[in-house]
Amino acid sequence: MISLRRRSCHLLRLVLSCGGGRTSCALPESTADMGGGGGPAAAAAAGCCNGKAGPGGGTGDVYGEDRATEDQLITPWAVSVASGYNLLRDPRHNKGSAFSEKERDAHYLRGLLPPAILSQELQEKRIMHTLRQYKVPLQRYMALMDLQERNEKLFYKLLIDNVEELLPVVYTPTVGEACQKYGSIFRRPQGLFISLKDKGKILEILKNWPERNIQVIVVTDGERILGLGDLGCQGMGIPVGKLSLYTALGGLRPSACLPITIDVGTNNEELLKDEFYIGLRQKRATGQEYAELLDEFMNAVKQNYGEKVLVQFEDFGNHNAFELLTKYRHTHLAFNDDIQGTASVVLAGLISALRAVGGKLAEQKFLFLGAGEAGTGIAELIALEMSKQTKAPVEETRKKIWLVDSKGLIVRSRLESLQHFKKPWAHEHEPVKTLLDSVKAIKPTVLIGSSGVGKTFTKEVLEAMASLNEKPIILALSNPTSQSECTAEEAYTWTKGKAIFASGSPFDPVNYNGKTYVPGQANNAYIFPGLGLGLIISGAIRVNDGMLLAASEALASQAIPGNFEKGLIYPPFSNIRKISAHIAASVAAKAYELGLASHLPRPKDLVKYAESCMYSPVYRNYR
Repeated sequence: MISLRRRSCHLLRLVLSCGGGRTSCALPESTADMGGGGGPAAAAAAGCCNGKAGPGGGTGDVYGEDRATEDQLITPWAVSVASGYNLLRDPRHNKGSAFSEKERDAHYLRGLLPPAILSQELQEKRIMHTLRQYKVPLQRYMALMDLQERNEKLFYKLLIDNVEELLPVVYTPTVGEACQKYGSIFRRPQGLFISLKDKGKILEILKNWPERNIQVIVVTDGERILGLGDLGCQGMGIPVGKLSLYTALGGLRPSACLPITIDVGTNNEELLKDEFYIGLRQKRATGQEYAELLDEFMNAVKQNYGEKVLVQFEDFGNHNAFELLTKYRHTHLAFNDDIQGTASVVLAGLISALRAVGGKLAEQKFLFLGAGEAGTGIAELIALEMSKQTKAPVEETRKKIWLVDSKGLIVRSRLESLQHFKKPWAHEHEPVKTLLDSVKAIKPTVLIGSSGVGKTFTKEVLEAMASLNEKPIILALSNPTSQSECTAEEAYTWTKGKAIFASGSPFDPVNYNGKTYVPGQANNAYIFPGLGLGLIISGAIRVNDGMLLAASEALASQAIPGNFEKGLIYPPFSNIRKISAHIAASVAAKAYELGLASHLPRPKDLVKYAESCMYSPVYRNYR
């Protein structure tokens, strides 16, 4: 007989009879009473019996996270094994002062909590009140990370309900400062650190992570963190932040998300001299040594988590980002957010902006400042969408897109000296050195900045765009705010209110000549959570460009025409979970259409199915 007073926070593993065979199912310490006994019913609740896929397209709901609103009953076959002080230290199940009188008695919490019982809503109100007292954004970030480590459901409830206010805290721009100071603020591991010293042991390291049913991995090597450069091992703040948004905005279960940093050294001299730096103190590995480590990692991921785990590359340097995506996109469910996610959200903004301005995508002329992974990724997806709309070869639609790098306009005469990813954008034109001269020569209708260099959309450049166009579309995408090509105020003022403007980092509304303009934010958080959810609920095995186009079109369809007059080309973030469900449905539909989906049969209503698969952070009742 198992003692009900056991104070271990480990899971009880039960072997249950199921359909003539035996299936091992890891159940939460208290799971829903399915109405009689429990064997097959309990296994079905975990989503792993009879070959049926659980919510999320195949990964069993081990902790009952998708059924978070159901009461959890103790039954003869599922014994509560977390109680007392251990329960309060378990972030997945801790409710703090929200534990009821009955729960405090049943789980030996009496005396461990103050006598007042607060609802989750009141806890949320109290924490938001506290957060608003902090004047320094990094203090808010640290307070939120502390909350995530002690009460997971309250953290995600807070983020979902206050997404527009808290998104800049848990992600750009504050996460950039957090990465810069990660060595000083590091408290406890929130993901896996894999370094060059671990070569030959990566599969073993993956097995050290306590969760087995991983659906999405966000991985970085820290070489190009936002617009801040090489932050080495301290880039871990990016995968942690991205996966928080996967859960809050896309509804993936927290236990199904794994942040990983691959530490191959850093070329940042300040970090190498910093006594608090937490990574390898050596120059970055390159070439074969780097490639072998990444290859071992990708193979170990597939071996440990299967074919359908999504690997999202994040903030790799240009020279590695393209090679890794090219190498693994056909063998893994792999996706680069800087190349593909940015492209998808920008394309959605352009489709939406043209609904406000008028005209077709193929009628526009595009000029980019920045020809790295973001710039060329956006350019290629725009070319693909134009090709789809006009049936013209993509080689033809690329000719409407021009790129400027540090040496000037990319033209045919520079072809031999260009990196491979820039070569498709080298068109016939005389050399042009500056952005201003490029604007005057190309006469673009759309100006897009992805340079990572701030203040490059000067007054002269924006005035030239306004003189050429009745409604110039200006996208200043570089993050964080300090690296933005221009501010919202500059864009509206220097174009005399003519610009349709969006940026990568958030800007406040601008009043110009008595009219209020609301700048859009071309934030990847619009796209990647819904894209990931769509891949998972369909059981997709590869990411196809058609899925990215579908995600862009779905996001653009959610924009509110009534906001166009204010200049707002993206839908409000307050509706983000609904938006993510629609994006997920469109992505899943494309996966089924292309024959890349493995979760069969296809659900009849993909939007409703996506919504039903979303994690809910509402407290459950323990009895």
